[in-house]
Amino acid sequence: MSDTGGDHDSHKPKGIFSSLMADGDWLFIKGEYKKAIDSFTTALTLKPGDKSCFVGRSKCYLKMGKSEDALRDAEASLEGDETYFEGLYQKAEALYHMGEFEFALVFYHRGQKLRPQIQEFRLGIQKAQEAIENSVGSPSSVKLKLKGDLSFLQKDEERALPITAIQHLTTEKKKQTQKIPKSEKTTRQLLGEFYSDKKYLETLLKDEDLVKSKTKDGERLQDVIKSCLSYLDNCTEFWCQEKPLCTRERDPKKNHRHSSPVEPAQFLLKSLDDIDAELTSGNAEGGLKKAEEVMKIVQEWSKRDVPNKKEVLGSLHSCIGNALMILGDTDKALEHHQKDLELAKQCKLSDAMSRALDNIGRIYAQTGQLTQAIESWEKKIPLIRGGLEKTWLFHEIGWCCLELSRHEEARDYGIRSVAAADEIADEKWQINANVLVAQSELKLGNFESCVSHFERALTHAKLQEDDSAVNAIQKALDDAKQHLPQ
Repeated sequence: MSDTGGDHDSHKPKGIFSSLMADGDWLFIKGEYKKAIDSFTTALTLKPGDKSCFVGRSKCYLKMGKSEDALRDAEASLEGDETYFEGLYQKAEALYHMGEFEFALVFYHRGQKLRPQIQEFRLGIQKAQEAIENSVGSPSSVKLKLKGDLSFLQKDEERALPITAIQHLTTEKKKQTQKIPKSEKTTRQLLGEFYSDKKYLETLLKDEDLVKSKTKDGERLQDVIKSCLSYLDNCTEFWCQEKPLCTRERDPKKNHRHSSPVEPAQFLLKSLDDIDAELTSGNAEGGLKKAEEVMKIVQEWSKRDVPNKKEVLGSLHSCIGNALMILGDTDKALEHHQKDLELAKQCKLSDAMSRALDNIGRIYAQTGQLTQAIESWEKKIPLIRGGLEKTWLFHEIGWCCLELSRHEEARDYGIRSVAAADEIADEKWQINANVLVAQSELKLGNFESCVSHFERALTHAKLQEDDSAVNAIQKALDDAKQHLPQ
C-alpha cells in the first residue's frame, strides 16, 4: 500500500507542472500576461531550468514591454543548448524590440540555418533587414549597444555548422594545410546556402562604426565577425585539403576511390534529395530502392570518407522506415526507425532523436498500440521546436489519451495544442485542438467548457469555409448543449 501511494505522489508534481504550463499558455492567449507569468514562474519552481517555461515567460514579458526581462529568459532557455530553436527565436525577438536590429538579425539567421522550414525566422530576417535599412539612411548611423550573451559567435570555429547530417561531414577538423586560392564561383559552390551569409558578414565588416562596437566582455565586434568569416573559410578549405579540385581533374583514375564518381558530401546530398523526391511524389518503392542502394555504398566507406557515418546511416534508416510505412510493412518500418533512434542516441543528436521518436510513435498509433505511441511521443516533447510541430504532437498525444479513456490527460494535452495553434494562427489545428478539448470536457462532464470549445472550433471552421467540418461540429455542439442546465 505504501509503495503504491508513493508512486502516486511521485506523479503529482509532473501533473501539476503540466497544468501550470497549460494555464500559462492559455492565459497568454487570453492576454492576461501577468497571471501567465505567475503560472510559468510557479512551474519553474517545480522544474527549474525548463526551456519551454522560460520561453513562455519571455513571450509574456515581451507583450508587457519588458524587453530586457524577455531577453534574460530567452538566454536562460539557451543555457546548455544554444541550438534550441524557440529560445533563439525568442532571443531574436527580444533584441528586435530593444532596437538591436543587427544582433536580432544574427539570431534570426542562426535559427534559419538550424530550421530553414520555419517561416518565423525568414520573416524575422526580413523585418530586421528592413529596420536596419530604414535607420537614418545607412547602417553606419546605427550605434550598437551589445546586450545579451553573444559568446557563441566567438566559439563557432570550435563547432560544426548547424546544418543537416550530410553537410556536417564537410566540417570535420583537419590539420592545417596551406590554403589554396579559390575563385568566387568555387567558393559559392562549396559554401552553398552559407555563401550569402559570408557576403553579408563581409559587408558588415566594411561598416567602420559597427565594427568599433564591443561585446559585454570587451571584445570588438570586428574580431567576432572576423572569427565567423575565418570559420567559413575553414569550411570552404575542407573540400580542397585532401586534394585540390584542379589536381583531381588531371588525375581521374584516383578520383574513383569511392563507389560514387563524386565526393561523399555531394553524392549524399544529391542522393537524399532524390530519395525525398521519390517519397514526396508517392513513389515509395522507388524511394526504398534508392535508399537501400545508398546505404550499401555508405556502409562500404571508411570513417575518413564519412566522418559522421553513423549520423548518415541514421538518416537512411529513417528514409527506409518511411518508405516501408507507406508500403504497409509496419514491422520492418519500426525496426529501421528504432535503428535510427539508437544511432541518434549514440551520436547525441537531438534532432535525429526527435525524428525517430516521431516516426516510432506514428507506427504505434497506426497499428493501434496507443499506449506505446504516447510513451514514444512524450519522450519527444523536450525535443520539439516549432509551433506547428508542437500543436500537432500535443493533439496526437491527447487523441490517444482520449481513445484510452484517459480524459483528463486528453484535455490537458488538448489545451496545450490549442495554445500552440493559436500562437501560430493555424486555423486547421485550431479546429482540431478545440474539438479535442471539447470531446474531453464532454467525457469529464464539464459541459459549459465543452460547448465553449465546440463554438471556437465552429468559428474557425466557418473562417476556413470547410462545410463538412462546420456540419460535423454544429451537430456535436447541438448535442453538447442538451447537457446544459435549462
